[in-house]
Amino acid sequence: MLQLVEQGGPFVWVLGALAFVSMLLILERIFFFQKVRINVGDLLLGLANHVRKGAFAEAMHEAARAPGPTARVAHAVLMRKNLPRRDLRDVAQEAGQLEVPRMERNLRALYGIALIAPLVGMLGTVNGLVATFMAMSQDRAFSSPAAMSGGVYESLITTGLGLAVAIPVYLFYLFFYGRVKRMVHRIERTGIEMVNIVCDARDQADIVSLRDEIDERAGHKSDLAVSPKAQKSKK
Repeated sequence: MLQLVEQGGPFVWVLGALAFVSMLLILERIFFFQKVRINVGDLLLGLANHVRKGAFAEAMHEAARAPGPTARVAHAVLMRKNLPRRDLRDVAQEAGQLEVPRMERNLRALYGIALIAPLVGMLGTVNGLVATFMAMSQDRAFSSPAAMSGGVYESLITTGLGLAVAIPVYLFYLFFYGRVKRMVHRIERTGIEMVNIVCDARDQADIVSLRDEIDERAGHKSDLAVSPKAQKSKK
C-alpha cells in the first residue's frame, strides 16, 4: 500500500483525504440512524391508548421521551391538539418538513465525494502519462517497453484508487438515501394517524358530553312532570 502511495504521486494524498472524510461522514450517519431507530407501530399504539383515555399529558411525555423524528412529529400534533383537523394536518406536515434536513445531512457530501474521487483519479492518470511522455521526449530516443509500461502502471494507480474510494462511498450513499425515504414515509404515516387519533378522540368526547347533557335534561323534565302528581298525593 505504501508503495502505491509513493508511486501514485500527489493525487494519491488527495484521494486519501477524500476517503478519510467520507469515512467520518459514513460513521456519523450510521450513528444517527441507529440513534433514531424506533418501532413506529408501538409508539402510535401507546399514544393512542393515552389519547383515548384523555391523558394528553402522558401522551406528550411519552412522545417527548421517544427518540427520532416520528416521535417529534407526534409531539407537535399533541401540542396543538385543540386545532381543527385541517390545521392539525398542516402542523404535522410542517413538523415533518423540518425533520427532512436532519435526515439528509451529509448525504450531499457523500454523493459529491463519490463523483469527485474518480475524476481525481483520472486527473492523476493524465498527469502521470504526461510526465512519462515528457521524460521520453527529453531522452530523444526510443524507450524500452518496460520503461513505458512502468510509467503507465504508475499513472493508473490513481485511477484505481479513485474507483476504490468512489464505489463504496456511492453504495453507502444509496443505502442512506433509502433509509431517508423510508423514514419520510414513516413520518407521513405518523402525522396522518396522529391527526386521526386526536380528532377521533375529541369527537368521541363531544358525543359523550352531548349524551350526558341530553340525559341530564331528560331527567330534569321527568322531575318536573312528576312533581305536580306528588303534590296532589300529599294533599
